[in-house]
Parts: sequence; structure tokens; C-alpha cells
Amino acid sequence: MKADALAGEPGGNTWLAQLAGLRSADGTDVVFSLRDGEPATLTWLPGLDAVLGLPGATGKELCDRLTELLRPLTANLRRTPPGRDFELEQPHETGDGSRGRIRLRARTVGDRDRTTGLIGVASAVAESERSELAELADRYQVLVERSPDAICVHSGGVVTYANRAALDLFAARNAREVVSRPFAEFVAAESAAQLVDSPGTDPVEVVLRRLDGSEFVAETVSVRTSDGSTPSFQVVIRDSTVKHAAAAAVRAQEALVDHVSDAIVSVTGEGIVTGWNPAAETVYGWPAPEALGRRVHEVLGIDPYPASVRDAGGVADQTHRGRDGSPRSVRVSAAKTSDGYLLVCTDETARRRVEQHYATVVAALDEGVLVMGPTGLIQSANPAASRILGVPEAQLLGVPCTTLVLFDEDGTRIPDDELPSVRTRRTGVAFNGLVVRLRRPDGRDVWVSLTSRLLDPDDPNGVSVVTSFTDITERRAISARLAHEATHDPLTRLANRTLVLDRLDRRSATEATAVLFLDLDKFKLINDSLGHPVGDQVLRVAGERLRRATAPDDVVGRLGGDEFVVVTSATTGAARVRAFAAHLRSVLSEPVSVHGRQLHLDASMGIVLVEPGDRRSAEDLLRDADVAMYQAKSRGRGRFEFFDVALRERMQRRLRMEQDLRDAVHSGQLWPAYQPVVDLRTGEMVGVEALLRWTHPKHGAISPAEFIPLAEESELINVLGKFVLRDTTRELAAVRDARGVDLGLKVNLSVRQLDDPHLVPAVRDALATTGLPPGALTLEVTESALMRDTSAAAEVLAALRSLGVLLAIDDFGTGYSSLAQLRRLTLDTLKIDRSFVTGIAESRDAEAIVTSIIAMAHAVDLTVVAEGVETAEELALLRKLGCDQAQGYHLGRPLAAAELFQ
Repeated sequence: MKADALAGEPGGNTWLAQLAGLRSADGTDVVFSLRDGEPATLTWLPGLDAVLGLPGATGKELCDRLTELLRPLTANLRRTPPGRDFELEQPHETGDGSRGRIRLRARTVGDRDRTTGLIGVASAVAESERSELAELADRYQVLVERSPDAICVHSGGVVTYANRAALDLFAARNAREVVSRPFAEFVAAESAAQLVDSPGTDPVEVVLRRLDGSEFVAETVSVRTSDGSTPSFQVVIRDSTVKHAAAAAVRAQEALVDHVSDAIVSVTGEGIVTGWNPAAETVYGWPAPEALGRRVHEVLGIDPYPASVRDAGGVADQTHRGRDGSPRSVRVSAAKTSDGYLLVCTDETARRRVEQHYATVVAALDEGVLVMGPTGLIQSANPAASRILGVPEAQLLGVPCTTLVLFDEDGTRIPDDELPSVRTRRTGVAFNGLVVRLRRPDGRDVWVSLTSRLLDPDDPNGVSVVTSFTDITERRAISARLAHEATHDPLTRLANRTLVLDRLDRRSATEATAVLFLDLDKFKLINDSLGHPVGDQVLRVAGERLRRATAPDDVVGRLGGDEFVVVTSATTGAARVRAFAAHLRSVLSEPVSVHGRQLHLDASMGIVLVEPGDRRSAEDLLRDADVAMYQAKSRGRGRFEFFDVALRERMQRRLRMEQDLRDAVHSGQLWPAYQPVVDLRTGEMVGVEALLRWTHPKHGAISPAEFIPLAEESELINVLGKFVLRDTTRELAAVRDARGVDLGLKVNLSVRQLDDPHLVPAVRDALATTGLPPGALTLEVTESALMRDTSAAAEVLAALRSLGVLLAIDDFGTGYSSLAQLRRLTLDTLKIDRSFVTGIAESRDAEAIVTSIIAMAHAVDLTVVAEGVETAEELALLRKLGCDQAQGYHLGRPLAAAELFQ
């Protein structure tokens, strides 16, 4: 608003003329004018400061004060037609702080129908001039300003006044934010028709809007205060939010009462039922219309004595009865009301039934259950807990849980502050399946599997702990026994292979160890000849002797059969281990008395010295000790050998050769060679001996002295025997047919072939397939093979003889056969071992032995063949001694059939 001097205004005389009817008679007033525009201009004549009681005030201060006083007249200025007169008294504060009043008389001015300004006169109203109506207006204004209801006035749709409550309701900081604004801005669109367009005198609920845009529900009364062409209304507004919230709360409470699962019953002081919610109908079976008005003991089946319940703390457990007479376990809460009592009855029948079932189940459990309270005292214990702990239930209750004495699996006592229940209470962490040893008051130890957890994990303040435990003493003993059986030999009770390997794997990396692998010599002979019970007894005695001959920390184990192992860290170094091995042999060699028989044992041993830092695995160590043991056996039994790298390489070569030999059978690497057998009387070749040869693709010719023993140990000898028999009978049959010669074929049989049940059928099939006459085939068996089991050998030889083939005893003189034994075996040929033939021309003893053999053989009609003839002198002497046939390098080396029969 711009302030200016009125005298300088153009057309000022015209304005003064219009004011003539507005000025007071005594001239104690000031003329002012307001021109509407942007900005509006407010002007006045001198003396305004005196009229307003603000002597010396600046023009801006006078402009602001006059503008505020004129606000009710200017709020709707543009909507008021020109020529309209107004009169208004306004209270105001003078410069000295006193209260005064200003009378404003004004007229709207403008062009035609448009109002462009306002002219008027402002005059001070003396105290004596105040009318009774003015006093009433002042009192009314104070009443309105202090009213708790919001009151505002709008004229022509524009707010001209708002009291303090209205400003607060509309979230305004001062009156200027509300006055002069359209009243419709404070009314929501859906309520405009009720309050703005067609206001009535009846209270209506409308939706109003605050300055910040938020809306609220209010109850309003709108009263028209003027009858002119520009209507004015006074609106009284009361916020309905609280009322609606209260009503909603009442409805919520009613819904709660209707929908809670607890029966809610209100009764008068005389016990008459006045309230009965749907849950009460469900719990007691009485419909509300029938329950209301009855005495409470009729519908509850008992007088709940609400006064007593309230006096006892407000809650009591009672047994009520339903309409059908069935009992109800009820927890009753009683509260005093203005006219009686309110009862809240919680039906706990199902819960208490579950609790009873739970208590019965817990009491019947074989698992002990203890509940420790917040202070660590035992609050409850089931019978199983009393039985396992060895303490009567009455003596357990109220006892601190720390009285339980527990040990871990290592035998260390668990401290009181580390007991599972204490740790669970302290940390909330559960323990499941913890295995501990429990010491009972009677001194007996019980192994239990224990679980400890919070009684109520969902309760953040829950500190009660439930501990359950199962007696696993017997199960643990069974497990220990099974574990012992799984790691010990059932016959000797010594460690088995699994335990030996485990101890070797867990050996100290910083100390030396010795591994001794023992195999009992000739145990198979004892087992086969005297029976398995005797053999088992011998094994038990051997195991016990080894155990007693070793240190307590040594490991003595039986790996199976007659194989034992000793692992020691107490005896190390080659010299000491050698003495230890000799001691073990001497202990084992003591006579064993079994069923009245005196048996003598010996053992072959392989020894591995394990130095600190040795990276070989347990399996490697046993393998190397086994290799050394076989080396000892191969060198004559009853001795021990130390393992070294060269021995390992030889055994590895042996393993490779065994695999290569298996492949050689099917890959054409094996072939038969034939050595001539000459009749010493005629000098003619009368037969050939088939000898197996092996041409290795990498190593060339492999000596039979190397691969034949390998074949016998690996069970390949039967396969090789069938191969030789099949190929040689085929080749010799072809030579006989092609050349028309009568040549005999000699084929060696090993000791293992005699045990093969398929030997006789194989010979029969070979003869039938090739067409070789049975009499042309001589099967040679070593003397040692025949003497191993003469009865079994006789049976096999008789079956072969029935096929028509001839039989020979090979390497005669190296065994212990007698003339009577040779007679029982029905042999045809006797072959003198080369050890007697070599050097016979220079040795009179050798000559005498050969002479005796030839004489003995001729005495029982056996043909005598000397093998290994290397010189002409040997050949001449054999012919002189009467030997029938001979073979050897002097007479012919072994050759392939194609070369020999050129």
C-alpha cells in the first residue's frame, strides 16, 4: 500500500465534495481515500496521527495502522458497487498503550458499475460518546475472540474476519493469511454445495481444508448477518476429528468385545447378568437373550464371587460349567464398574488338557527332562531324570544345576560356568546331542547325550532353560565294543589291518619307527594236515607271544592268514632292530603244544626302517615290508630282510613282468621250443621236450627261470600249461603226419597244475583236437611235486594214465622219493637231474650215483633219461652205464619247430 498526500491528488476538489456528508460536525476527523490498483494507493489529510493517538508517527506507520483498520471495508471492495456507504467502529491501541476506538465512515467510488476506490473520514470516538451498542459489540468481540470454536465471517464470498481458534484450525500464523481470501478456498470441493453455495442454519458436517492442503471433518453452523445485496455470513466451526475418533474407539471396543475369544460378562452388584458377548455364548452354551437378566451363577454354573477375585489380585482359576453341565477350566479376571463388575473369562480347558497330556508324556519318557529357572535352580524333573541321576525327584527340586557333575569325552570336568544349561542361559545358544559323562551321587558314571535350550526362545527375557538327556551308557559300550571289533582281529584280539594303518598314519613325524612284517613258515602245512581248529590255536599262540615280546606302546597286528606285523618306535636303528627281529623269531620258535602234539614255528620277516620326515604313507610302508618279507622267503625262509630301494625296484619289475605275462598269453609273445631226446643205443632222435619261451617286445627274450616261477606264484601257470599243451600237441601231430616219423612229445607239468581240476579234461581235449596218439605224449612231473602229497598226486596221475598218456618223474634225485613210492605211482620214465650228470666224467661219486639210479629204475621197468648232457665224454659214459636216452646242448639246443624239423 502506497501512502501519499491528498492535496496533491488530481481531482481533489471532487473528492472533497463527496466527503461533505461524511465529516463530523466538530471537524475532529481526517479525510482519507483509497484508490484500488497495483499497488493500491492510500492517502489522507494532515491530522491522522492525532486521530489515531500516534503523535509523531511516520507515514508508513500511519499507513499500516489505517490499512489494518480499513480491512473489513476493503476485503470485498471490488465486488461492492459504487456509491455504497459504510460505517464501522474499530478498537485500536494508541501510542501510550491505552485502548481507543476509531469511527470510520466511507463511501465506494468508481466509474459506472465498477468500484475503483474508497473515500471516507476517520474520527476518534471519545469515551463519553461510546454507545451502549458499542459496549455490547466490544463484549461480543471479546467473546468471539476467546471462543474455543472457530468463528469466521465472509461477505460476498470473501473472509472478512477470523478469530484465534479459526486461525489455529486453518493452520494460519496470523489473520492476514486468512482474511481477504475467498472462503471457498477453505472448503473441500465435495462440501462446497452445503457450505458455500447454499448455506443453511442447521448444523452440518463438512470437509474443510487447511492452508497446508490437509483436510479435516468439522461440524458447522452458518448464520447470515446482512440482508443487503452482498450477503454476509458468520460461520461457527467445531473440529469433529476427536468426536469421530472417540466414536471409532467405541466401535472398535464393541467389535473387540464381540470378536475376542474370551467370554466377557458384565453383572450388577446383585449378580444379574447385563452383558454377554458372543464368546460367552460359545464357551457356556447360553444364547445372549437367554443369559441376560439371569443370575450369574445360573449361566456360569458357579458364583464367581467377583469381589473376592478383585480383592485377591483381580485374577483367579476356577472351574465353571457349561449349559450342558460339562466342566470348564476358566481363568477369571474381575474389574469393578460403576454399577457392578466386568468379568473376563478365559476358557483354558483345552490348554490345561494339553498340559495334562504333556505332563503325562514327559513323565512317561525314557529321556530325563529338567527345567532350570532364572536363578539356576531346578524347578521340575521327570521320573526319568530322577532315575538317570540316581536322585529322588523331591531332592532335585530347588537344587542348583551346578550340583550336577559333568565331564567331557576327554575326562575333563566341565566348570560350573561352562555347564550347558548355564551357557544356554547366558548366551541363548542351544546345545544338541552333547555327549558328556555324568557322575551320580553313588559314584557311578553315566554317559548321556544332552540337549539344552531356552524354554521359550521367542521371549527376549526368557532365562528358563530346559535340559533333556538320554542314558547312552549301554549304547556307548556297544559302540566301543563294535569299534574295537572293527579295528581288531577276532581270532587273536590283535590290531587288524585298519588299526595298523591308522597308527602308522598317526605316527610322529619327528621320531624313527620300525615296521616288521612276519609270515609264519609252513603254516599252510599245519592248517591242511591238522585242521583249521589247530591252525587257529597256533595263530592265537603266535599272536600272544608277539604281544608279550613287544613294548606296551608297540602295535602288534594280524593282517590275515598267517601274516603279522609289529610297529615299534621303542626299538630303532638297524642293529637294534636286527636284534629285536632275532628275539621275535626265537620267541615264535619255542614248541607249541596243541592237542598233545609238539609243533615248531618259524617266521620270515621283512623290515622297513622309517626315519623322521619319511613321507611314505601307511600303505606304502606295509607294502615295502611285505616286499622285504617275500625276499626273505625266497632266500630260504626263517630269516629276515631289510627293505631297500633296489628291492622295491625288483618287486616293481616283478609286478610289471606279471602283468606283461598276462598280456603275452594273448598277444603271440609266447612260443614253444623243442629240445631233442636221443636214444643212446641207436643215436636217433626219439622224442622232443617242449619248453616255453617268451619274447618280450621291449626286453627281448625272458628267461624261463624268471617267468615260470612268476607264473606259478600268480596262478598263471595253469593258463600257460593249457597253452603249451594245445600248441605243442598240434605242432607235433602235424610233424608226425607230414614226415611219417614216430616222435614222442614230453611236456612238463607244474605242482599247481596237479591241483587244477581242469587238467585231465584239458589233456583229453588236446589229444582229441590234434589227433596226437596218447602214447606219443609224456607228461613230466617233478619229484618234489609228487612228494608234496603222494595220495593226491597218485589220483591225478591215475586219471591221466587212463587217457593212455605216459608219465615221467623229472629232476629225480633232488627229492626224497623211495622205490616203493615210485612203484605206486605207475610211472614210465625217470629223468636224472642235470646236477648229477654235469661233471660225471670227472667225478667217481657222480658216476656211482647215476649208476645206482639207472639200476633202480631198470629194476621197476622205467626208461631212464639223462638231462643236461654237455660233452661227448658225458654222453659216452652214460651209454656205457646203460642209460636209455639223453638230452642236452651236446645233442641239440631247444629250437622252434620250423628250425628243428627242417
